[in-house]
Amino acid sequence: MAEDAKPLLIKRYASRRLYNTETSDYVTLEDIAAFVREGREVQIIDLKSGDDLTRQYLLQIVAEHESRGESVLPVDVLTDLVRSYTTQAQSVVPQFLAASFQMLREGQSKLMENLSSFPNPMSKMPGFDVLQRQQQAFMKTMMGGWTGKDGEEGEGESDPAKQTGRDDLDVIKKQLAELQAKLSKL
Repeated sequence: MAEDAKPLLIKRYASRRLYNTETSDYVTLEDIAAFVREGREVQIIDLKSGDDLTRQYLLQIVAEHESRGESVLPVDVLTDLVRSYTTQAQSVVPQFLAASFQMLREGQSKLMENLSSFPNPMSKMPGFDVLQRQQQAFMKTMMGGWTGKDGEEGEGESDPAKQTGRDDLDVIKKQLAELQAKLSKL
């Protein structure tokens, strides 16, 4: 576990090949993306100059995913990012993005905890466990390796206050179906 606490050191040779110092083999950008998705911190260093190239390679991974149609960043967000490099907002944007992603990760963890506290009427459906594992894999991928407790949907009743719970369950069912469709594409 202590091994996961320190970044995985990747050395870039003059030939631009990337060398995993932990396993003593060459890796690709996709391998590095997999390490990051698993929650592993990586550090990519140029062997000759000693420069830290981590940011450059992570941006390249994002650019490749975006170019393959795996779009996560809306065009207006990308436009604002480009603008932030030429304005005074440049000093605020990194802190804002870091805080936003931290809030997103915390919110996802709390959501998963809250959903797991409700009884789940869908748990008896055939194939639900597979769907739930797919949803968790999707969330893990989307959240950069952060995982919460197993999530389950809430249950509504017949009184008006609990009707909202039933409506929420319908929305969640729809979202699960959409997530399953997206996962099938992966």
